[in-house]
Amino acid sequence: MHGILEKDRDNALKEAGQKRFEGAYVFQTLWKTYRTLLAIADESKKKAGLGDSDYRVLETLLQNGPLPVNTIGEMIDLTTGSITTAVDRMEAKWLVARKNHPEDRRIRIVELTAKGRRLAEKANAQYSSAMEDAASVLSREDRVALIDLLQRLSTGNETLMMRAKRAIPERESRSA
Repeated sequence: MHGILEKDRDNALKEAGQKRFEGAYVFQTLWKTYRTLLAIADESKKKAGLGDSDYRVLETLLQNGPLPVNTIGEMIDLTTGSITTAVDRMEAKWLVARKNHPEDRRIRIVELTAKGRRLAEKANAQYSSAMEDAASVLSREDRVALIDLLQRLSTGNETLMMRAKRAIPERESRSA
């Protein structure tokens, strides 16, 4: 009886090892890792008193300087309504200010106030520290290898997505 249990365990371990190479397992591992890192990132933003969209606006302005409202929204993937709401909220807290574009009055430029710059710098330092702590389990070489692998996975799948999008109209036109 003991030999059968050992054989079952050995088969289960072999099967589990094989599953580690399956695409679904790769996805699950990436997803769990993403959720863990996202929770760490969110906690660092929360400690600075910021939500995700406010942090992204402040960080974008800190890195790029004054920008049109719609450009910020495009850069951080917020809809027109969401970016307007975020800027309104931060303007009410004196973190950002809106100004007219010097050449086109239809365009509104958003810039950090002194208070907003201080908060953005503090929040960015906390975020950078939290992400460094999270990545500290990997050596420098491991980080380089991981980034290379993730970029290859991303690039390869962008190509697959473009092929799939081109194939859909072909299939639809054949069925019509």
